[in-house]
Amino acid sequence: MMALRIVCACAVVAAAAANADEQTVAQRLAARTFPSIFQAWSPADNLSGEDEITTLARHDLVFHGAGFFGLQWNNSFEGLADGFKPDSIVEARTKRQELLKKNPAMIMLAEIRYRDADRTFLPKNHAWWRRGADGKLEAGWDEGDYIQLDFSNAAFRNHVAIQARAAVESGVVDGVLLDWWVDDDDRLSLVKAIRNAIGPDALILANANAGTTPLTAPFINGYFMECDHSATVEDWDKIRTSLRWAEKNLREPRINCLETWYHKSRDDLTLMRATTTLSLTHSDGMCLFSDPNPLPTSDHLHNWYDFWSKSLGKPVRAGAMQPDGTWKRAFENGTVIHNPKGNRPVTLLFPQRVRSLATGRTAKTHQVGDCDGDLFLTLP
Repeated sequence: MMALRIVCACAVVAAAAANADEQTVAQRLAARTFPSIFQAWSPADNLSGEDEITTLARHDLVFHGAGFFGLQWNNSFEGLADGFKPDSIVEARTKRQELLKKNPAMIMLAEIRYRDADRTFLPKNHAWWRRGADGKLEAGWDEGDYIQLDFSNAAFRNHVAIQARAAVESGVVDGVLLDWWVDDDDRLSLVKAIRNAIGPDALILANANAGTTPLTAPFINGYFMECDHSATVEDWDKIRTSLRWAEKNLREPRINCLETWYHKSRDDLTLMRATTTLSLTHSDGMCLFSDPNPLPTSDHLHNWYDFWSKSLGKPVRAGAMQPDGTWKRAFENGTVIHNPKGNRPVTLLFPQRVRSLATGRTAKTHQVGDCDGDLFLTLP
């Protein structure tokens, strides 16, 4: 296997200088207040009149293709590139600083394609496209016109690691996203190569949906939990179990990102609250409630909800299950309650009056329904 090489020594030095005054990833994660929300490719699109940078900076983590951050690959075929055009690195660092000025805790990740890509990613007959037994290109997935890539090819895996290194060494992003993630030998070889290329401190986020990956876990900082099933008690049990597993077993610092999709509309507010409060009571990660992928619009578009305002401050202890079946966690400015699907509606009695963020009511007694949750804020 050819050795990984440094894309450009001068770029590394310049990136270090550009980011010298920034906090480390661990410091930024620790500085967050909650709720903590992430963006998966597509933006919040309900904030009419707000500029793009301000809306993006509401999120504590964002992942997207390198081009979204302003980086331009140094080859007309993205899959053959081994670095970025120098001018684009300068411009992309400027965008990073604009975002960090608005949200100093923000984490940025570049998606590195390894499993599938559009037809312009590589030359038509390149060896890194995956082909079936009949020699034909294999489709990426049913919805799109993407083609699978042959990550069983060691040379291609090595090149993916080179691209991941280039992204991190640009000084524009804090790590990489790897989509379509399960445990197998080829992905294990790939994530080992990427971790070796980007070093111990850069982040790797992998899309394991609602599953777990014990084999590759030591190399991964967090799961993008793209939970496409959230209708049954069993669905929610799986999500909760996987999130708790990831919080315990993945590499530190951890960046677990929990997403569910609406069932009927973006006004499924109980589902949004259930997702948000599950994340808050079971993790120190981030959450998202978004459009379902089968819609003809871009995947992961979403609203920004007032419920996501930074009202809680920081957690003061871990979440714990209560005798009534709910999960509870204390924060500096209030209490989070998550009522799992399948549990009965509950009535809560607080020792003093608190304000429900879901209803706006201020009282000692509040109700939380099945598969719902709420933030109860301490009064000044």
